[in-house]
Amino acid sequence: MPHCKMTLHAILCAATLALVVGCSPAAQAPAVPPFHGDRAFDLLQKQVDLGPRVPGAPGHAAGAKLIESQLKPYADSVTAQDFTRQVDGKTVEMSNIIARFNSGARRWVLLAAHWDTRPMADYEVDAAKRKLPIPGANDGASGVAVLLELARVFSVRKPDVGVLMVFFDGEDYGATESGMYLGSKYFARNLKESTAVDGKPVKIDYGILLDMVGDKNLDIHQERGSVESAPEVVEKVWSVAKDLGYQDIFLPDTRYTIVDDHIPLIRAGIKCVDIIDFDYSSWHTLADTPDKCSPKSLKTVGEVVAHVIYEEKPS
Repeated sequence: MPHCKMTLHAILCAATLALVVGCSPAAQAPAVPPFHGDRAFDLLQKQVDLGPRVPGAPGHAAGAKLIESQLKPYADSVTAQDFTRQVDGKTVEMSNIIARFNSGARRWVLLAAHWDTRPMADYEVDAAKRKLPIPGANDGASGVAVLLELARVFSVRKPDVGVLMVFFDGEDYGATESGMYLGSKYFARNLKESTAVDGKPVKIDYGILLDMVGDKNLDIHQERGSVESAPEVVEKVWSVAKDLGYQDIFLPDTRYTIVDDHIPLIRAGIKCVDIIDFDYSSWHTLADTPDKCSPKSLKTVGEVVAHVIYEEKPS
């Protein structure tokens, strides 16, 4: 056996080095793991590359597979909540996709976005193009992209609270509101099933809905229905945004009253806020393409939501 000799000084240096390495930030999960805007933007682009994600279209089935494939490596569980609706005399098959993180938690927060795209470009100037489906880069893919990147973030460090992540289908399907928000309406009507974790429904403390959050020129005003139903959640989100230096993007005024997927949740008793940039000139047009969006905008929203979640305590 070789003879080993270490001086007392060498031993102390080695011990100090081991202590420093063991306690260095690189050796521990960060308090809030970094949100990668470029990765989120890539996920936005991949959705658009599938084509319109309209129920019944090839891109719809491919979109569901993409979302599930991105969630499964990170979530505790991923399930599809399949349902059908009659719209204009036609039976439409749809599916909400639900992922759960930190399933043993006592407190739960809901994060949501819609993953379908509108089958008609209502606001096209050329009337002949209004029956064409939109690409849905911002209106659909942006919120999904942020949630999918958050799923990866949650795998780096598990939040102290449970997160129920929901991708709503059928938000943009109908020509009128009676044929829209179909996934959130179904989720809200079947709340015990929808919020089940290991077969038991959990109580959601509050929800955050992301819609149209990828605009290059991002300006997010407080939505009136959110302020009225969950003022403390609005205050929480906008306070975090200010602390992160995003006060010029998360603006503290109320500009719009928007009917969106948060309304069925509010009516079902879940306090929910809608993070949405409604100042988007390409809304419901064929120009809703990835070049109108940016990794920076996705990163801004993703960081805010991540910090909100990681600041929550178990009880």
